Amino acid sequence: MDIKTKVSQLQNHLQAENFKFVVDESNKLIKKYPYNPFFYNLCGLALQKINNVQSAIKYFNKAIDLDKNNIAAINNLANAYKAMSKLDIAETLYLKALKINPKYIHALTNYGNLKQHIGKFEDSIKLYIKALKINPNQINILFSLASAYQETGDFKKSKEIANKILTTEPANASVHKLLSSIINYKDEKDHLVSMENLIKDKNLKKEQSIDLYFALGKAYEDVENYEKSYEYLEKGNKLKKTKINYQIDNQVKLFNSITKVFEDIDIKSLKKTSSNKFIIFICGMPRSGTTLVEQIIAAHPEVSGAGELIYLQNSIEQYFVEDYKLNKQKIIDAASSNNNILEKQYYELLSYHQFTSNIITDKAPQNFRWLGFIKIFFPNSKIIHCNRNAKDNCLSLFKNNFASAHMDWSYDQKDIAEYYNLYSKLMKFWNKKIPHDIYNANYEKIVQNKEIEIKKLIQFCGLKWDPACLNHHEHIKTPISTASVVQARKPIYDKSVNSNVNFSKNLKNLFSKIK
Repeated sequence: MDIKTKVSQLQNHLQAENFKFVVDESNKLIKKYPYNPFFYNLCGLALQKINNVQSAIKYFNKAIDLDKNNIAAINNLANAYKAMSKLDIAETLYLKALKINPKYIHALTNYGNLKQHIGKFEDSIKLYIKALKINPNQINILFSLASAYQETGDFKKSKEIANKILTTEPANASVHKLLSSIINYKDEKDHLVSMENLIKDKNLKKEQSIDLYFALGKAYEDVENYEKSYEYLEKGNKLKKTKINYQIDNQVKLFNSITKVFEDIDIKSLKKTSSNKFIIFICGMPRSGTTLVEQIIAAHPEVSGAGELIYLQNSIEQYFVEDYKLNKQKIIDAASSNNNILEKQYYELLSYHQFTSNIITDKAPQNFRWLGFIKIFFPNSKIIHCNRNAKDNCLSLFKNNFASAHMDWSYDQKDIAEYYNLYSKLMKFWNKKIPHDIYNANYEKIVQNKEIEIKKLIQFCGLKWDPACLNHHEHIKTPISTASVVQARKPIYDKSVNSNVNFSKNLKNLFSKIK
């Protein structure tokens, strides 16, 4: 069997997700053909798929050492660094690949994904369009373009591109899910019928069925058929739960560790010196109103909205978390040292966004776990904790299929209730530990007394009042990549207040377990 055939076979196994087989076979072939860059590149791809990114980087580098113009390996190496949040290195490598071949479609697309990741949507859209000029029917690029338009609020273009994809791939469930977030099914029932027909297809993959179940759940809620909505949402959650095989015990361990460690830490005595920038951390349970609050504050002319950043969480997990437990001594050592490692790493990553303002919002909801770290390492920051009716909050979680693995606790009624109770207990601890450092922003109060509550919010941030904050939907500066992509672009409304009553009969198990 010649080398070309061996490479082709390994590529087929990679496509079939037989990653361990690809790693093992590639290494055997590397011993036999140590100067062939293709086997190093394929092994690197398989290692990256099983989250062994550091080893993948070594293999990609070896492939490039053997062939300095190996454009595929350069592109894959860039993707690996992007996955590690080393965005400057990733960008340099994408540009290197495009210098070798300006029409290399994979580098154009992945560079576009990087730009989209840091909120440079105009740049990302240009790169996607450039790639589509080379291959106008590349589905993954069309989908990325539709997503970029959706996140910037250009729903018309997003919808046009999504419908274009469906003309060639009518069973593309990801596209149906994207459309479901844009469409109001009271006005447009044709798409609902299309999804109903598609869900009957027995050849659908598990992930396709999951997307369609959640999309149909949303569609039937729009038309106020709550029984049918619940039926599909329940199917979607159950199927997703089987796919992820999630256990909540690790979260229980982490939350207990956070409380135990910070009980005895004197946060005030450990506060670090800080930069002239300051971050407004907006946190709370996911789906508690964090996106709305960020859009309100980011409408202020002195503020830049960064959206949902993972930088703080990644750094804390890298330095201070071991097996779902905090290392107390490492926290004290870092807090006592001359270097502010958390802030330094955070601002290095934030610099890629190129914000001109010194006041920036970060609305990663689950940063509520890290409030002790925020007050030590970002002492001049502001903390806004968003909260809403517990049943409405938990229902909203039940209704969504999230992209992040950090939301794997949200596909089971018992898990949602348990996580909510962990959150509630931890927030009581933080409000007792650092009571004057947290502003509790209640969703229902903001909806019912918009002007009064928004003025209080802006005052807490130390900002002069600006009427733009009152009409945030007219001054959108921050792209929205979360489940709130459509709602947060509308004026403040009370439709979702007490929405739990429509599902109270079906979600008794969930609601009864919330403390």
